[in-house]
This record gives sequence, C-alpha cells and structure tokens, in this order.
Amino acid sequence: MGEGRDTEGTTDTPARRPPAATRTADPPAPLLGLDALRGLLARPLASYYLLLSSAGLLLLIGLTMVFSATSVRDFAQDGDASASLTKQTVFAVIGVVAFWACQRLPARTFRAISRPFLGVAVVLLLILNLLVVLEALFRVTSIGPLKAQLLWLWLGPISVQPVEVAKFALVLWGAHVLARKGAALGWWKELATPLFPVVGLLFVLVGYNDLGSMLCLLALVVGMLWAAGVRLRVFATLSAVGLAGIGLLVAAASLGAGSGSRDADNYRLGRLTMWLNPPDPKTCFNLQLENCYQPIQARYAIEHGGWFGVGLGKSSFKFGWLPEAHNDFIFAIIAEELGVVGCTVVLVLFAVLAYSGLRIARRVEDPFRRLAAAGVTAWLVGQAVINIGGVTGLLPLTGVPLPFISDGGSALVVTLAAVGMLASFARAEPDAARALHARPPARWVRLVWAPLPPLPGRRRRPASPGADRGSVPRSRTRRDDDGAAARGARPGRTRVGAANERRR
Repeated sequence: MGEGRDTEGTTDTPARRPPAATRTADPPAPLLGLDALRGLLARPLASYYLLLSSAGLLLLIGLTMVFSATSVRDFAQDGDASASLTKQTVFAVIGVVAFWACQRLPARTFRAISRPFLGVAVVLLLILNLLVVLEALFRVTSIGPLKAQLLWLWLGPISVQPVEVAKFALVLWGAHVLARKGAALGWWKELATPLFPVVGLLFVLVGYNDLGSMLCLLALVVGMLWAAGVRLRVFATLSAVGLAGIGLLVAAASLGAGSGSRDADNYRLGRLTMWLNPPDPKTCFNLQLENCYQPIQARYAIEHGGWFGVGLGKSSFKFGWLPEAHNDFIFAIIAEELGVVGCTVVLVLFAVLAYSGLRIARRVEDPFRRLAAAGVTAWLVGQAVINIGGVTGLLPLTGVPLPFISDGGSALVVTLAAVGMLASFARAEPDAARALHARPPARWVRLVWAPLPPLPGRRRRPASPGADRGSVPRSRTRRDDDGAAARGARPGRTRVGAANERRR
C-alpha cells in the first residue's frame, strides 16, 4: 500500500482543480490610483509642492474672483473696470516677494525677530484703539499723519491692518516661547507665563474692534498648544475662559466696540440672535431688520448658482444686491458664478493646504518649526472655516476675509509671508533636506530661489553592551569585593595609578 501511494504521488497526470465553490478567491488587483497617490506623497518634497500648488491656485482664483466681483462697481464709479484688480495684483506681487524672502530665512532668524515683531504689532494695535476711542469720545479724527478707521490704520497714504501683523507675530513669538519651555509645559506656572498675559492682551486689543479676527487668534493659539502636547484639562480651562471673554466682547459692542459709536446698536448680539433664530426673508425685507439682509442675500446667491453656476463674470448679486461681495462675501459670488463645483474646488484646495501644513508640522524635527507650522495652519484654515461658515449660515457672521481670495492688501501680503515660512520648513524636513543635498539644484537656482536647508542632525545609536557584562547597566556601582577588576581593565594588567585609571 505504501508503494501504491508513492507511485500515485509521482504520476504525471495533471491534478484536477477543485470546484469553484471550494477554490480560494484570487487577491484583488491593487488600485492603481491609490498606489500612484501614495507614491507621490512618499516623495521627499511632496509637502513643499503640495503647499506651493494649493496656495498658488488659491491666489489665482482670488485674483480672478476679485476682478469678477469688482469690475461692474469700478466701471460705474471710475470708468476703469480693472482698478481693484490692478491694486490687488500689486499687493499679490509684494506678497510673492515676502514669500520669497521668508522662504530663504532659517528658523533661527524667525526666532530672533519674534520679540521685536510682536512689539511692533502691539504698538500698532494700541495706536489703532487709541485713535478709535478718541474719535468715538472726543470726535478726534487724526493725530498728525495718523488716522484710524475701525480696523485700518493710516499713515498718510499708507494703510495697514494691525491685526494681520499681530497674527503672524503671535505665531512666531508663541512658537518661540513654547519651544523654549519644552517639557516644563506640564506645569501651569510655566505654561501661563508669559504666554497667557500676552495672548490675553492681544485678545482684548484685537477683539475690541474685530471679534472675528480674535477668533482666528484663538484658533492659532489652540493649534500651537495642541502641537505642543498640552493636556486636555488645559484646553477645557481655556475654552471656559474663551467663552467668557467672547461674552464680554459681545456685551462691549453696546458701548461702541467694533462700531466706533456709543449710539450704535449691539450688532454682535444682533448677529448672534439672527443666527440662532433667523427670521423669514419676507419679514426681514418688509420690516428692514438689521443683521439679516446680508446672510439672506448670500444664500440667495448660492441658490442661484446651483450645481455649475451661471458662468464666470455673470453674477447678478454683485450689482449692489450683496454688500461686501468682493471681500467678506466673495464665497457667495464664487457659488453663484461657479456653482457647487467651484465651491468644491476651493474647499479641496484649502483641505490640501491644511494637509500640507500638518504634514510639515509632523515631519520636521525642530520644535519651533513644528509649533509655528501648526499655528499658521490653524490660523489660515480656521479663518477660512469662519468665513465660509458665516456666508453659508453654518456659523454666526463675524466679518473676516477669506484667505488668498478676498480683496485686501495687508491680509494677502501677510498670508503669503506665512506660507513662505511654511515653505522654508517644508524644505527642512529630514527627507527633503537629504534629497536636496544628494542632488543639489544649480547654483543660480539656489541664489535666486532658495538656499539648501541644513542637514538633519545624526542620531547616535545606543552602544551594544559587551558580552561579558551581561544585563547590568553601566551606571550601576561596582562590586564591593576586592577581586573586582577596574572597568575596561584587561586580565593580567596591573593598576598603575589613579591618573591612568581616569585616562582609561
């Protein structure tokens, strides 16, 4: 019987395949699209190119939509349909130069300028609030060449929004302080000083006139604390304090905060009430209720656009029907002209920007770079969420611009400068730095565009213990017996003296 089994096992007849019901299923074919995407994301400079492509496309969309939203108004007022586009293009060029300059700077330069930059921002905010208070109380409109208009500070013909400077300054200074604290952030005293007093001062100076920008600062601080690994109880405490502060700033609008006049109604409370209990559109228009006209018109514009929009430049709500169509409510014009498809493209680009910033924060080794990247990402994405949520009615209306897209020079320049800093950090990722040093670009490219980033520090490998030492660590004390040999001593070698022992 054994021979029969051996003979049958060696026959050349082909084995029959089992029935289909009992055969194991073939492994599924790999998804080529996902594999290609993983391959692209695995490249060393993927973060850098994702950041540049998303920010660049958002900037181009912004210039296009600013021209579309302002061309009719500019032609009716001055006879030049491209006046706002020309001004925004000039600021975009200045912003690209700021991007280029920040991309070339190392991390130590950003840390060095963090304190003076924060001081400049605080001084500008103090001057702005002082001028606003003087105008509200004593009708003083200017002090020499300085003039304030709610959120804008004018120095002769030059205007600037101090809150935009404060956002970037808080990123640099906050990342520098948190990185210097290190593991000491586990203690409340180390976490509270000097971070909380300075952040509280900025919240008061910014929130008095601009509650929406204060919420952007809050998102920025939360992003940096999250990246620093602060405990959840700290976030709970900060949430309670933040809600109380927001309530006080909402109440302060009754005293003229944000409107510049003590006689004005509390528009912040009105916006919150309209969001919680929105009236019927007919009631809003017939009774001419405040704080409901803009949100309703924005929703009508979104509904008018439908899935594919009415066409680029063919919006009807920009003909004076939607106030601030070129600035705070430009997303409604995008929805009307480009439809759901255009809105999806904008949202996807912001999602790619968020992914790039968080990827940079996760991959860099320097704590300052990690915290600053998380802060900038939370700032830009949080501001976009606040703006889009207010336009669509998902969040209360606060009046913050949409990054890269809304009309405004100061915001665009500072935003591009922050993206330039992110680009510098993306090139400093360990894999990206090694790839750039392995195949460095041409010399003129390094001189014109960006220098090579520093190579990451080499990590020392732990020394393997000797075979004769066993599992006893080196830090343990030696045996007390007299026969124990000195560390590292060879058998048969006599002890010469204490100096020679130290040398060994």
